[in-house]
Amino acid sequence: MINRITPLLLYSLLFSQQLELPKSAPNDQIVHHSNYTLNYSEKHEQAEWVAYTLSSSDVYGSVGRTNDFRADPKVKTGSASLADYKGSGYDRGHLAPAGDMKSTYTAMSESFYMSNMSPQVPSFNRGIWKKLESTVRNWAVDYQKVYIVTGAVLTASYPTIGMNNVSIPEFYYKVILDYEQPEIKGIGFILPNQKSSQSLQSYAVSVDEVERFTGIDFFHSLSDDIEEQIESDVTLNKWSFRSTKGYSGSSTYTTKQEKLKGQPKINVNNASKGELMRLPGIGDKLSDKIIAYRSVYGGFKTLDNLQAVKGIGVKTVAKLKPYATVYD
Repeated sequence: MINRITPLLLYSLLFSQQLELPKSAPNDQIVHHSNYTLNYSEKHEQAEWVAYTLSSSDVYGSVGRTNDFRADPKVKTGSASLADYKGSGYDRGHLAPAGDMKSTYTAMSESFYMSNMSPQVPSFNRGIWKKLESTVRNWAVDYQKVYIVTGAVLTASYPTIGMNNVSIPEFYYKVILDYEQPEIKGIGFILPNQKSSQSLQSYAVSVDEVERFTGIDFFHSLSDDIEEQIESDVTLNKWSFRSTKGYSGSSTYTTKQEKLKGQPKINVNNASKGELMRLPGIGDKLSDKIIAYRSVYGGFKTLDNLQAVKGIGVKTVAKLKPYATVYD
């Protein structure tokens, strides 16, 4: 029985493998980032699954949103691009939400890779999906740590958006494992990509049901008897569906300017790409242009010289001046 698992066995299981990772095949394109791992589907130009752990300390992190949407350089076949979503009418829906990545700047920034995005109906992304994400954060606080796998259901051919033909899924799923004593448990959700006024509980299913629906083998690192008991059970009263709430620390919608207040100025003549992208008005493409300019001309004598970079004008330089410098 689950309740008879010894502390030693728990320790062995938890630290001998990453319990959140689903079973993968030899041809899967597995991509590892600092706080999450994904399996990228080139056919659908998005992740088949994204897996990560979420602890209470992660939930209480203070790093704000970076909003630096960009292609994922680790996807060997090339990920979807920001342009694919432009004018489509669909949100760039996070699979691993930014609100779960507040522990470090790197984790937050990496959550904006396009490999972590999927075309979601706006009322879905900002409604029932957001509510589920907030509920999972509550569980990370209530149960110390949870293991999460989430993604679009990619089992058929779908309409697409953009030059890269990004599939528009009909359904999304999320499975959660609480592997902390005293009550080890799992739960799954399957939600249609549309506006909903239904309760989250109405979409709750067993992990087994999500496996049948997606064809993915979740939590396969568990011993067979433990896996069977956790994945076949969907007892709702084991899970708290209390009202969601915000947590201490900076809002995930903190602006770049607010994050940089009180910090040393960033020297644009030697800053890394990530540091440049922290500056207001500087995103993926402009940071690359700044670095390219430096490699040719050796740097900038004044911040106003940044206007020599195509795409940077007077207004952008004015935004930068409180937070950037050209001097060591």
